[in-house]
Amino acid sequence: MGPSLAEWLRKSLKTVSSPFIMTSTKATKKRTPRFPRLPKGPNGGIQLMLIQNVEHLGKAGEIVEVKPGHANNYLLPEGLAIISNEHHKRMVEKHRAKLLELERKRLSDLRSQADQIGKQSINVEANANEEGHLYGSVGSAEIVAALRANGYQVGPDNVKLEGVLKELGLYTVKIQLHPEVTTDLKVWVVPAASN
Repeated sequence: MGPSLAEWLRKSLKTVSSPFIMTSTKATKKRTPRFPRLPKGPNGGIQLMLIQNVEHLGKAGEIVEVKPGHANNYLLPEGLAIISNEHHKRMVEKHRAKLLELERKRLSDLRSQADQIGKQSINVEANANEEGHLYGSVGSAEIVAALRANGYQVGPDNVKLEGVLKELGLYTVKIQLHPEVTTDLKVWVVPAASN
């Protein structure tokens, strides 16, 4: 004897797809979050421990509370902060003296570099007309390139200009290597060799 009518219907329904028969063959998957849950602070932000000093935020070893976007998009990917937990807090307390000594050494190195930069004067060549007005302008990128050519490692964010330089002449530019370490640099804007 062959299969019963019920068995035959079950078998045929599995093989035939019909728009009128609703069968669920997809297994449902649980969604995993893209980022792990971060510890919330008392004000609703994310609590992080800073690994390095961050301007306008805090110093290394401090616990700070920031918005989730700032934590996920800048501080964590750049390696400036880590998720604050009890283990990290204990490690910072244990090594606070060593961290302070490292910070003092770093500051003394930056101060010596600032003294060396302060004694320098750099030349930046630019195209200019007869009256001394530049066709373009001299900005922080050109100053950084001239400093790097002299062997100093500074970034464009270290050069504090009040505006771009648009004329030939001598300018005093502030170089900020650290929030506590600044120096003045003499920048000569001279006409390009082709003029």
